[in-house]
Amino acid sequence: MLGRNTCSHEAIAEQHIRQSPGNPPERKRTVKTFRVVSLSVLFILTFSLRAQSVPPNDPFQSLSFLEGTWEAKTDGTSGVDANGKYSFALELRDHVMARHMVSKESCKGPKNYDCNHSDLLYIYPEGPEQTLHAIYFDNEGHVIRYQVSTPTPTTAMFLSDSSQPGPQFRLFYERKADMMFGKFQMRMPGQSEWKSYVEWSGHKD
Repeated sequence: MLGRNTCSHEAIAEQHIRQSPGNPPERKRTVKTFRVVSLSVLFILTFSLRAQSVPPNDPFQSLSFLEGTWEAKTDGTSGVDANGKYSFALELRDHVMARHMVSKESCKGPKNYDCNHSDLLYIYPEGPEQTLHAIYFDNEGHVIRYQVSTPTPTTAMFLSDSSQPGPQFRLFYERKADMMFGKFQMRMPGQSEWKSYVEWSGHKD
């Protein structure tokens, strides 16, 4: 449609130029100049429309398997017995992915485990390559910054910076059909072994 309309307008304008008074050489130069300008405008408009028609890359596509509401039942690791639900969803016009605690049905654990624990996890793209990062907050004042990767199409790994003081943290999610398995691990400075602090699994709600 754009090409036909532009060519039609060009033909009318060119005919008008040819019929206008003036010596032939001047009219030829005017027609040639008009053609070059018209082609340039047509190219710019076509390129602009094509650029607008290409959908932007979705930085969260690799994490889409996380989306939804999930049950979370701990497996007794570290003596924690808890049952609840959490969710992953895109927010802020799809600029971040957020994990929220939806409900907590039961919780039992050792004295050093906070059954009233609550937290937030935000995942966001950063930089020209839209590399995924995450930041974690909880009601105990902890803040953890993660780099996010997907070792497999249904696995997400959140890894904190080992250069920071204190333990390094690692958070895993792995989806198998309608089951999600998760574990939160830590590694003390100078050690190579990761130890699970809590592990859980559950069906999609």
